[in-house]
Amino acid sequence: MRESGAFRLMRLAADALAHHAVQMLREYSGKLYGSRVVGLIGPGNNGGDGLYAMASLAKRGVRCTAVLLDERAHPEALKAFGRAGGRSSAATYLPELLEDCDLLIDAVYGTGVRPGVVLPEIPRGVPVLACDLPSGVNADTGAVAPTVIAADRTVSFGALKTGLVVGPGHLVSGQINVVDIGLRETLPAPEAWVVQGDDLELLLNRSSDWRVSGQHKYQRGVLGLFAGSPRYPGAAVLTARAAASSGLGLLRTMVPDQVAPAMAGAVPEAVPLSSQELTALLTHSRRNDRESAKRIGAWAVGPGLEDTPENRQTLAQILAADTPCVVDAGALGMLEPGENHQLRILTPHTGELHSLLSKAGVRVSATDIAEDPVRWARWAAVAYDCVILLKGSATICTAPDGYTLIVHAATPDLATAGSGDVLTGLLGTLVAATKFPAKVSDANPLHRVTDIAACGALIHAHAGALAALEGTLSAVDLLRALPRAARDLGL
Repeated sequence: MRESGAFRLMRLAADALAHHAVQMLREYSGKLYGSRVVGLIGPGNNGGDGLYAMASLAKRGVRCTAVLLDERAHPEALKAFGRAGGRSSAATYLPELLEDCDLLIDAVYGTGVRPGVVLPEIPRGVPVLACDLPSGVNADTGAVAPTVIAADRTVSFGALKTGLVVGPGHLVSGQINVVDIGLRETLPAPEAWVVQGDDLELLLNRSSDWRVSGQHKYQRGVLGLFAGSPRYPGAAVLTARAAASSGLGLLRTMVPDQVAPAMAGAVPEAVPLSSQELTALLTHSRRNDRESAKRIGAWAVGPGLEDTPENRQTLAQILAADTPCVVDAGALGMLEPGENHQLRILTPHTGELHSLLSKAGVRVSATDIAEDPVRWARWAAVAYDCVILLKGSATICTAPDGYTLIVHAATPDLATAGSGDVLTGLLGTLVAATKFPAKVSDANPLHRVTDIAACGALIHAHAGALAALEGTLSAVDLLRALPRAARDLGL
């Protein structure tokens, strides 16, 4: 029974792989009968999947050649492939075979890849279909081997592997298609969830009191912004403009005197906040936690902020409050690890995460973080008792207990100066519009914060995709696209 069950799973996987191979052949070569497919076949079940898939293709008139990279090819699958008219070849003939190849099926290792593996080099221009995982991708972390075989499409069996959506892995996986082959009942609980456009409403509805369309501006959210410096005046302005463009009710700004004129010109609706007013406001909030026009619902701190004694003192006041806080850029370097009572989103990129972990006594290199970003984002979430939003081509939002959401940037053009400042303003708006309970309920409040962080990353990514339609984008282009992006996703 066990063998027949394994055989059934392999045939289901092979059928799915063959189906996508047919689609790609028609897309890339415009034909099926007479087209040429080369399969890279490894020693395990992944190779068996590839052989059975090519046997199916051979029966439909496709000229299939299996390049056996290991003498331990799946015996039953190899026999079926031969009976269907397929032929086998040694790896030494691969370059010649690829010269006249319409599709390459990568069925070498899948989840069985080992460190130090050396894989054949595939010329550009040869379409590649990966079986379960591109060979050379670590299924758990997304780390890739130097000789990884980049795919145009990946057919993942049973469930979406984490390595396909984080780290370098998602950059070499192409279009990902998940196929259910009957493994769902035996799979462990997911370690992370991928967030897509139609998930925004679901995530916001987890915070049932989240509302943008309140009766007046204070119900739409009041955000305090502490940012900017004479050296980086634009960061504060970009953050403020992003908040104002994404549905915020009222913005209170604390910026240096040298930045104030630029802020007033670019964001005239913002209301300045002095140090004396901040002290009075925080005192008022501690004495009376009822909703009022004077109370700030959330803080966004750090864009363009310089590390000075005065800024450290002001930041300490804000971080000591009960008000939720988005912490970015310059403020990250002033944080200390440890438990805290404040709901926080930290928004580091890889280099900033490395600094945060180093301060917490965690020895890790930037390369380690890039190769296993989920793991190290979770370490930081625990060390700083907060939600970590790790920026990158795949944005990772994680809570200290491991609850993780992953958002893919829709365009590499988002890697531009000021893009992170725009994200901070957007996040500030979303957090300010969320009314968190005064007492901890059965639901983990940091899960709700993680949901909000993922919503911000999702809108930000969609805005980037819209702006990129007009060409290479800047942070200002991103700002202009924010309202439409939010509307498209149902905000």
